[in-house]
Amino acid sequence: MGKIQAVAGLVCALCLSACIPALPKGPARLPNTHVPSSYAVGSTSSASAAESASAAESASAAQLKWSEFFTDRKLDALIEEALKNNQELQIVALELDIAQNEVMSRKGDFLPKLSFRTGVGIDKVGQYTSQGASDDANKVAQNLPNFALGFSASWEIDVWSKLRNATKAATVRYLATQEGRNLAITMLVAEIANSYYELMALDAQLDVVNQNIEIQQRALTVVKLQKEAAKVTELAVQRFEAEVLKNQSRQFAIQQQRIETENHLNFLLGRFPQHVDRSAQPFVDLVPQVVHAGIPSQLLDNRPDVKQAALQVMASELDVKVAKASFYPVIGISANIGIQSFDVLKLVSMPASLVYGLAADLMTPLLNRKALTATYFTANAKQMQAVYQYERAILSGYVEVVKLLSMIHNLEQSYDLQAAQVDKLKKSIEISSRLFVSARADYMEVLLTRRDALEAQMELIENKKRQMIAAVGLYRALGGGWR
Repeated sequence: MGKIQAVAGLVCALCLSACIPALPKGPARLPNTHVPSSYAVGSTSSASAAESASAAESASAAQLKWSEFFTDRKLDALIEEALKNNQELQIVALELDIAQNEVMSRKGDFLPKLSFRTGVGIDKVGQYTSQGASDDANKVAQNLPNFALGFSASWEIDVWSKLRNATKAATVRYLATQEGRNLAITMLVAEIANSYYELMALDAQLDVVNQNIEIQQRALTVVKLQKEAAKVTELAVQRFEAEVLKNQSRQFAIQQQRIETENHLNFLLGRFPQHVDRSAQPFVDLVPQVVHAGIPSQLLDNRPDVKQAALQVMASELDVKVAKASFYPVIGISANIGIQSFDVLKLVSMPASLVYGLAADLMTPLLNRKALTATYFTANAKQMQAVYQYERAILSGYVEVVKLLSMIHNLEQSYDLQAAQVDKLKKSIEISSRLFVSARADYMEVLLTRRDALEAQMELIENKKRQMIAAVGLYRALGGGWR
């Protein structure tokens, strides 16, 4: 009867220990992965709406490799060099090794453990103890040597899949780290392309400023001759000289910007400052890459940050299962076998020196389970965080694509108008110069016309740069660049 009561008490204790505390805010919900069926860019005309629909039906540009998306071979060479030498990318690659080692460690916890032990020691027990009195009666030495060697094994039987889920969580986080590396590659490719186009834009702006300085210096010579002929005053000469000096100063400012951009590009390539080889094609003649957006649901498969967030949700869900399994009893098996003797010469005497043991353990937490409860609550809270971060990544990607699609469309319209403005101002320069020479226009009209033309040319180049960078940004926002 007593044995039955003892077993019943043990069963009750196990049942009580296996009770899982209720979560304060309930279990984490599933993430909402719904996205609109198309990008709500907004249509300014029926033609643009049709173009948007056509782009939505096509495959996403993110499927293209970066070497296929960028047609400039010199830019491709820079990207290829950066992927080999960029230090930040190398650091991220080592994160993969760390994550892989964590998977290996978790797999080791799941497997049985086997160890070999050898030892030597000496024991002395009190003479007036039962063991001491027995040894004295049998004339056993008080200082008794102890020699032993053997194998010991232990294994935690993963009944509740705690160790298995911990291994799966580490594996999923390894995959998330891979997506993190893909994200780093995407960002690096886009940053190199942006710096490359910015460098070409600065080259073009410097050429425009140099050309204007030459034109203004020739105009200054004409004004000085007209002053000698008493057709203009010293004021006109001073204003023309001031305009030349202003643009010469601007020339050095652009040169400094070009040096800084070139150095930044070299830094991304993992090398010391040097000349960056770039295309000799006129910058304003570049045509931005056509970027097909595809459909929003493709972001879930193409954007590395979205895929990484999805994997983090999976890993956090497994963490909750591991924390939950900590409340259940742990079943372990241990065994050992070896030889042991107080006389080293008799250590190999078989079977007299043979020792072995086999045991099965059942351990369960009964009191003071606050640490387990806190771990369980924390794992659930982190899963809820991962769900929100996943949803935010999806929303952020969608909003970014919509913004860049709108930007590309508006920049294209703006560029056409600015190009027409530049043409008009170039004609105005010729007209104002002829009128000035024939004394039918004031020198201020000439100065202002030249100043407006210069600013329009600079803005046109800036607009072209923004177009090129926006196309790169859309390619990156869609999830392109890491393949």
